[in-house]
Amino acid sequence: MSAPLIVILNGPNLNLLGQREPEIYGHATLAEIDQMCARTAGGLGLTVECHQSNHEGALVTLVQEARGRSHGLIINPAGYTTSSVALLDALLAYPGPIIEVHLSNIHKREAFRRDSLVSRAATGVLCGFGARGYALALHAIAGLLL
Repeated sequence: MSAPLIVILNGPNLNLLGQREPEIYGHATLAEIDQMCARTAGGLGLTVECHQSNHEGALVTLVQEARGRSHGLIINPAGYTTSSVALLDALLAYPGPIIEVHLSNIHKREAFRRDSLVSRAATGVLCGFGARGYALALHAIAGLLL
């Protein structure tokens, strides 16, 4: 039996991690986070597939494509957190567990960052743990699935 697949989606500007505002988002690059996720997933008996896009429609398509082939989603919607009804609607149609991840604690930041549309579809939310939030999300999703 193959290991359950978890799709990890990263939204706009996360391709700049390690360069963009490291005092807020940390020094880890997205490639380093993807590697950490692969290691963590392997230790939990999961497999991961990581994607990043700066385009809302591409993220919606990735959520739709994950239906029926993945067992769970982890998403850092980044700038689409508070604005993308299209992404919310795609996530609401996803049948498995969804963990929303944010590197920073969005509740301690500017008011406009605090109301996540994506949270309405999420099984759980992790924020403020930096890159470790992804590993925590994998542990959470493994607990839900295994």
